[in-house]
Amino acid sequence: MKRKLAVGAVLSASALLAGAIQVSAGIAQAAPNPAAAQNSAGQHRGELLALAAAQAPSAAKALGLGAQEKLVVKDAIVDADGTRHLRYERTYDGLPVLGGDLVVHQDAKGKVKSSDKAVAGTLAPASLSPKLTAAQAASKATGAVQSTVGISKDADEAALTSVTGASGNAELVIWAADGAPRLAYRTTVEGMRADGTPSRQLLVTDADSGAVLSAHEEVQTANATGTGNGVFVGSVSLTTTLSGSTYTLKDATRGGQYTSTLAGKTSGKGTVYSKTTNTWGSGAASNGESAAVDAQYGAAVTWDFYKNTFGRSGIRNDGVGAYSRVHYGSNYVNAFWDDSCFCMTYGDGSGNTHPLTELDVSGHEMSHGVTSNTAGLNYSGESGGLNEATSDIFGSMVEFYANLSKDVPDYLIGELININGNGTPLRYMDKPSKDGASADYWSSTVGNKDVHYSSGVANHFFYLLAEGSGAKTINGVSYNSPTYNGAAVTGIGRAQATQIWYRALTVYMTSTTNYKAARTATLNAAKDLYGSGSTQYNAVAAAWTGVNVS
Repeated sequence: MKRKLAVGAVLSASALLAGAIQVSAGIAQAAPNPAAAQNSAGQHRGELLALAAAQAPSAAKALGLGAQEKLVVKDAIVDADGTRHLRYERTYDGLPVLGGDLVVHQDAKGKVKSSDKAVAGTLAPASLSPKLTAAQAASKATGAVQSTVGISKDADEAALTSVTGASGNAELVIWAADGAPRLAYRTTVEGMRADGTPSRQLLVTDADSGAVLSAHEEVQTANATGTGNGVFVGSVSLTTTLSGSTYTLKDATRGGQYTSTLAGKTSGKGTVYSKTTNTWGSGAASNGESAAVDAQYGAAVTWDFYKNTFGRSGIRNDGVGAYSRVHYGSNYVNAFWDDSCFCMTYGDGSGNTHPLTELDVSGHEMSHGVTSNTAGLNYSGESGGLNEATSDIFGSMVEFYANLSKDVPDYLIGELININGNGTPLRYMDKPSKDGASADYWSSTVGNKDVHYSSGVANHFFYLLAEGSGAKTINGVSYNSPTYNGAAVTGIGRAQATQIWYRALTVYMTSTTNYKAARTATLNAAKDLYGSGSTQYNAVAAAWTGVNVS
């Protein structure tokens, strides 16, 4: 079976489908170098959340929300000039609203300047009385998943081979993501896929008929100083922990993140790597520690990239490090991030000799956690393509940040793991269609593609914004990026392009952002960072035109 991003993005439910409202506050600055700036008010995470909570009633009033609608804080960003960007989920009559998320933009005094809503219009359903009980809804959801056993939804997804059943009770919610609010149930159904990937499908079903309104696979197919020799990263330094005479692959300087081995199992936290010497791996896949070196280093450099580039402290921006698990299953050709365990997992590939621990895979998968805790882009349609592209973009930028001689930075995704078996990468950002399936340009049908292929539009946009169009060689790799209208695009460099995408993601995008809205979000971000009409602002517009989003 053909795999595209068999290093599948393992994403917890987006903000739209999250099982519980997550709280993640961060500080981003409206300056070309946010990492070097400090929050003007000296506010910390708790203070920002408290600020957003205190502003919720006035923000709701300013937006004209109904008495049954309440705002629940998810994130808060305050710029250097005091401008506030407060991200909320909504409830209606106490029920979570899927598609109710929004961002309120205030001036320094709390006056609402504008807002970005996942869905405009009323959230009121026709009725708040379900015809089905929670048990009936869970049964119907399980049945809907069971009916897909043995069927692969697309060429990138392994067929479901078994269904364990509903995990917990079905929960009443308001489904509003499609603009037609109605009472619904949210149910998680667990199972297993043919390639060994655990399946945890989050279904939203009509509370009256049981009809499936949305199906979301949460698991997609994606202080001593030691030395390590990884399969892909080569010889690197690792921050480890010494206790007595024992060293462990645990990094207290980066939120306590650590690496464990599952030793072929498919569940549990695994066994943390430990030994009496502080030298790890040999560089050969046959040495189990080598993959662990890749994983531990990948987590560390991803942490450093977000910290030093954006001032973000960990995936949730709360200073807590994720952990990594290697040697998952047997012959498992995949890797994934899972919010439910807040962990990164890697298989050993075909014959258990080809671990999927490449650096841009690490950055890609863990960036799904960042998206989940900020914009929460839904993992379907155009927003799903933007979700995948965000991970490709930041995964590539992690690779450029590390700048390793053994894994030379490039705009090729997964070029070293050889999943295709012919030495080709999973995706190409300069001309996505080179993989045979991804879209170079936007069209009215691009949202119907698998998200790993519809992501091509945003990947192409980012490449054009950073590097420009036409033929060029970067770090020894040849690129030739075309544009939809044949016009030349001049790039502004990776650093500024990355700042624009991150600010758009964390300040302006919502769970339902599509390509047209992404264009607006990145233009707003460019205006904030560099000014309206600036070279950077105009380059954003030109790059979107270059991929037929205008």
